[in-house]
Amino acid sequence: MYESIRSTNLQLPNTPSGYPCKSETNVTADDFVFSGFVPGSTILDPFNVTLTTAFVTSLPGLNRLGFSAAKGDFGINGTVPMHFHPDATELLIIVESQLTAGFITPAKVYLKIVKHGDIVVFPKGLLHFLVNTGVGKAVIFAALSSTNPTMQILDYLLFGNDLSTSIIANTTLLEVSQIMKLKAQFDGRG
Repeated sequence: MYESIRSTNLQLPNTPSGYPCKSETNVTADDFVFSGFVPGSTILDPFNVTLTTAFVTSLPGLNRLGFSAAKGDFGINGTVPMHFHPDATELLIIVESQLTAGFITPAKVYLKIVKHGDIVVFPKGLLHFLVNTGVGKAVIFAALSSTNPTMQILDYLLFGNDLSTSIIANTTLLEVSQIMKLKAQFDGRG
């Protein structure tokens, strides 16, 4: 059965149920095409990886469809650091090279070396990571179960803000000198 076209109207604010839809008369084929999967979009320093996203804000035709996509271009030893998506499950397809992929539950670490053609699933809300363990660069594509998923990176949560060094030291058992070094790396204060 035909479902009406629901391209995003980015002129209006995002709401809890997503962006409002454009009038169908204003929808074009361009709303359903994304041509941005080229290296160089969002570089995660110091992790040597570039992430490019095709979320509802750059691919309006995704509006209310419940998924989005991303591409990762890894340099040598590049990583996607420990992070989680509170609002999305992630499915990865390894396109080039070899990576170590893992996610963490309170009871266990699930870790696997994955290669070209492998698919990995990271359940919603679980801390996970990727490390390029192959020779040369690595490339992945991802599908996420949200049109506009969020990404919470552990390093930035702990060290990229004004959370006091003493609280971090008391709650993580890290040495103050190490915390200060990490705060300097991630532009943290306090």
